[in-house]
Amino acid sequence: MTTAASDPWLIVGLGNPGPEYAMNRHNIGFMVADLLAERIGGKFKRAGKAQAQVLEGRIGPAGPGSRRVVLAKPMSYMNLSGGPVNALRDFYKVPVGNVVAVHDELDIDYATLRLKLGGGDNGHNGLKSMTKAMGADYHRVRCGIGRPPGRMQVADFVLKDFSSAERKELDWFVDRAADAVECLVTEGLERAQSAYNS
Repeated sequence: MTTAASDPWLIVGLGNPGPEYAMNRHNIGFMVADLLAERIGGKFKRAGKAQAQVLEGRIGPAGPGSRRVVLAKPMSYMNLSGGPVNALRDFYKVPVGNVVAVHDELDIDYATLRLKLGGGDNGHNGLKSMTKAMGADYHRVRCGIGRPPGRMQVADFVLKDFSSAERKELDWFVDRAADAVECLVTEGLERAQSAYNS
């Protein structure tokens, strides 16, 4: 699966639209996408026919080292993310291997990152929907949120806001995840894994 240096990247922050979900654990993908947008210096706009907000820009050092990226936040709710993502991928002619999903991950401790290419969805509805729409051969930046305490249901846990203790580290964590995305896009998966897989 080779991609040309000129091929654009599609960076997808997964989350649910609406202010009531903004600080949920499930929305860390949106938080990372928002920070990347800030770094690029642009604002998200509604994407034509695709149910998503997008921002086009470049990541990396000026000159030949920079990469053309499309940042996206699907506005379809998590479990339907695949449709908007695949529509954007077609529109911008992005190879599947240049798609990056940034998402919350239950099986990793809070504030820990893991980057990988392909694999299962681990019960994550956003990934499940993306894989169904375009296959599994896309990159993932997995942002650890840990497991629910006690007998709390997973669905309740991911749709709750980060705790006050977690919020102390949240800015640092989102910043680090954004750095990892930039490293992945400009320097490749192996380099990003060795730098950010904690």
